[in-house]
Amino acid sequence: MRKLIECAPTTRREVLAGLTATAASILLPRGAYAADFHRFNHGAFDITVVSDGFLTLPAEVLLPDASPKDRKELLARLGGDANGAPVRANIPLIRHGNDLILIDNGSGSKFQASAGKLAENLRTLGVKPGEITKVVFTHAHPDHSGATTTEDGRLLYPNAEYFVSETEWNFWTDKEYEAHMPSVLHDFARGAQRDLFAAKERLTLVKAGQEIVPGMNVMATPGHTPGHVSIELAGDGNLLITGDACTNDVIFFEHPAWHFGFDTDPEVGLKSRQALLDRAAAEKIKMLGYHWTYPGVGYAERKDGVYRFQKA
Repeated sequence: MRKLIECAPTTRREVLAGLTATAASILLPRGAYAADFHRFNHGAFDITVVSDGFLTLPAEVLLPDASPKDRKELLARLGGDANGAPVRANIPLIRHGNDLILIDNGSGSKFQASAGKLAENLRTLGVKPGEITKVVFTHAHPDHSGATTTEDGRLLYPNAEYFVSETEWNFWTDKEYEAHMPSVLHDFARGAQRDLFAAKERLTLVKAGQEIVPGMNVMATPGHTPGHVSIELAGDGNLLITGDACTNDVIFFEHPAWHFGFDTDPEVGLKSRQALLDRAAAEKIKMLGYHWTYPGVGYAERKDGVYRFQKA
C-alpha cells in the first residue's frame, strides 16, 4: 500500500510560510453582512463561511503527480510561484436551534502566521468564544485543530462540546506513536495530542452515520488521515462539508487521479476523494471545501472523466 508522500521534515513543519496574500473577507455583525461575505441557509441550518486566513503549501505537497509543465501552470493559476501556492481556510459557523457550531477551529498560532484568523473574525462577526456550543473536527491536523487552546493552554472555546471520530482519536493518541508512525508524522501526532487531550473532558468520539445534531451526519472519508470525516447536512439536496477529503477545487477536480502529498495513506485518500466527487456530481450535492477558493461553496460537474467546479 502506498503510504505518505514524504517531504523534508522542515518543509512539513513550516510549509513554506511567507507568501504574501490578503485573507478572506472581514466579517460584519449579524444583520450587517457585506455584499461579498458568504452566508446562506441550508434546511434547518444557517451557515456563515468564516475565514481562518490562508496557508502556503509546497509544490511537492500540492502536486506530487504533476509533470513539470502541469505543475508550473497550476501553481500560477493558484496564485503561487515555482515553490508553492496559497490555499484558503474556510470554516463553517453553523447556527442550528440553540447551537452555534464550528466545523474545525483553524490554526490558532500553531501553524503559519498567515492563518489563525478565525477567532478575530468571529469577534468582528459579534460571536464570543464562550458562545460556541460545539466544535466538530474533520481531523486533527494543526490547521484544523490548532486553535483548540490559547497560548496558556486553556480551551479557547470553553463552553463547547468537542467531537472527533473514534478512529482519529485512536490513531493520534497512540502513546507509542514514535515507534508506530513514520517520522514525518511525529510533529503532527504531538500537535494532535496537544489539541485532543486538552478537550478530553468535553470530547465525544463518533462514528460514521452518527448525528451531531438532527440532520448533521458524520460521513467517513479516510485517507487524508485514518479517521478523517466529512459532515453531511440534510435538506435542500444535502450539503457535504468536505474537510480535506478533497483539498483543492482546481487540482483535484481537473485531475481526480492525482494524489495529495499530505495524505497519510494516499491510495485510500484517492479512493475517498473520487467517491466523494462521483457522488456529489451524480446527485448534484452542494459542497463546502476547507481549502477551496473562498467561500468554497459549489458543485462538481462531471464531464469526460474529470470535474469542473461550479460556484453555488
